[in-house]
Amino acid sequence: MTTTLPDPSTPAATPAATPATTPAAAPGLRGLDRRDLRARFAPLFARVAAAGLRHEAERTQPFEEVRLLKEAGFGALRVPVEAGGLGVSLEELFALLLDLGAADSNLPQIWRNHLAFVEDTRHGERHARWRRELVGGAFFGGAWSEIGGDTMLDLVTTLTPAGDGDGGDGSQVLNGRKYYSTGSIFSDWVSVLAKAGPEEILLVLVRTDSPGVRLAEDWTGVGQRQTGSGSAFFENVAVPAGQSYPFADRAPYQEAFYQLVHLATLGGIARAAHRDLVDQLRRRTRAYPHALAAVPAQDPQHQEVVGRVGALASSIEASVLWAARALDTVVDAFDALTADAPDGGAPDGGAERRRQVDELLRRATIAVYEAQLTATDAALEAATILYDALGSSALATSTLLDRHWRNARTVSSHNPRVYKARIVGDWHLNGTDPIAAFLGALGTPAAASPNSDRKEP
Repeated sequence: MTTTLPDPSTPAATPAATPATTPAAAPGLRGLDRRDLRARFAPLFARVAAAGLRHEAERTQPFEEVRLLKEAGFGALRVPVEAGGLGVSLEELFALLLDLGAADSNLPQIWRNHLAFVEDTRHGERHARWRRELVGGAFFGGAWSEIGGDTMLDLVTTLTPAGDGDGGDGSQVLNGRKYYSTGSIFSDWVSVLAKAGPEEILLVLVRTDSPGVRLAEDWTGVGQRQTGSGSAFFENVAVPAGQSYPFADRAPYQEAFYQLVHLATLGGIARAAHRDLVDQLRRRTRAYPHALAAVPAQDPQHQEVVGRVGALASSIEASVLWAARALDTVVDAFDALTADAPDGGAPDGGAERRRQVDELLRRATIAVYEAQLTATDAALEAATILYDALGSSALATSTLLDRHWRNARTVSSHNPRVYKARIVGDWHLNGTDPIAAFLGALGTPAAASPNSDRKEP
């Protein structure tokens, strides 16, 4: 049984490279050609890298770096051209995220909720307001996770009518507490997962400077310490009409997208580990008595370690971009399906076209899960074996080399790989739908029936 995905030598079909030169374009994107993306952002990412070491050493947060990325239009790269964005493909976006992760692994995770929100709001008249906010430079955080509950959607955070009823204007109030609110301390808006009724789950948008909103910097994990992943508190926060949408209406590929951002982060960590290893070895002059060369950089065994770490980093990058191309095929098909539904409602393209989208999504999800199995092991190994080529002085906290393993371990603990290996194997052996498995874990019905009648996915 094989998983057929797009030819890796052929980029997913996307609009022709178009400079964002119209007056409505995001300021940071004006005059930017998609063909120059990585070169254009390279100087900014270099600044991020230099500042990242300082933030790591001093335990400070990268507020300035997030601001610079906002001003550069990073948050509007995926917004459609006609709305003022650059309309880049997912493959192009994830290539940039790999570069950003190599500069500072905290930054892709900070931007993860924002980038997913962009995917939710790329189309539909009801999301036009949010596209304008995105093009204007607004940054969106996320506050979804809670402690306790049997499933992710077993929520205590609620959205209820204001006062005695809604007063006729649709205004509501938000109350609750969230545990992981990654990126929200940097944000202008936060997307909050809330319950509006027994069977009504919404994503609610509130400004972070609204009365009743409090964001705490209380993340105590061993890694990814500069992600702003703290608690969020909402006490009688006023929510005007039009600032929520059904959780079920988010982009259908969102779960795979979220996971792939983590994998791009792991790719960046591995690349940074390789970069630091090369830099350390080139500067070392002292060799062990058992060494095969007087100069560490000339020692074949050290060269072997460098080659191994570099290969591990490259394997992650290749798998991330492969999975991104697979997701691009889903986006292209879904965009075509929703072209006739400008109000942002349910796609209206016929049952057969919807089944085609679902099938592409299953295959892309498997590609992401397979990439996760590659990336997790590779990043952790790269961050570990780099010490084999360095002396005991490399263990000093002042080198900050330990951040690579701590960050890789922290990112890898999100959505653990142990489950993904089983899901991938079940798909290949039995054609079991990976999307249905995820939706079942959320406590929601599957959007598409399992593949039990299809033994050759």
